[in-house]
Amino acid sequence: METIMLLLPSMMDGLKTTLILSVITLAMSLPLSVIVALLRMSRVKPARLITSSYIYVMRGTPLLLQLMFIFFGLPYMNIVLERETAAGVAFVLNYTAYFAEIVRGGLQGIDRGQYEAAKILGMSKKNTFFKIVLPQVIKSILPAMGNETITLIKDTSLVYILGLGDLLRAGKIAANTLSSMLPFMMVGVIYLAVIAVLSKTFALMEKHYSYYE
Repeated sequence: METIMLLLPSMMDGLKTTLILSVITLAMSLPLSVIVALLRMSRVKPARLITSSYIYVMRGTPLLLQLMFIFFGLPYMNIVLERETAAGVAFVLNYTAYFAEIVRGGLQGIDRGQYEAAKILGMSKKNTFFKIVLPQVIKSILPAMGNETITLIKDTSLVYILGLGDLLRAGKIAANTLSSMLPFMMVGVIYLAVIAVLSKTFALMEKHYSYYE
């Protein structure tokens, strides 16, 4: 018990980094993903080409490689980013692409008749999107979004390559120092606790939007 109490401060510092990066990624990539999805479905060919190419690159290359390219590769082009900034940029770009495809799938699942009905009722395109379409899209994509968010929490462990002190790195340092598996077990318990909270949150959100069924 004494060992656990000694390890908790470093674990909490690592968890703080993990959660901050996750929150920043979600806060920026979710709205961006809606924009990218709409451009991906646009009738403007250049917009479709650019967004589809971006999504292809982001989904087709490992996130670890993207982290390395942004932090270690961009300086060769005289673009130098701090470790935290490089991690944030890589995660936002990567998850925007994944979320955009989920949003696009949700948008394509909306019956075109609803757009026509809203038009007949005199609703503007803006009101139609935000009051009619978007709530239904959110309901349909919540399970997929929940899965991606859980993956995001676990993917933050990749920032070790930049020397950032995330939760897993804190556990690894403690394990090497103590020559014990206990820190890894603690890391596992903390990850499971965070995932449990996220799972419950998304379950409540699905229940909230169930009136669209």
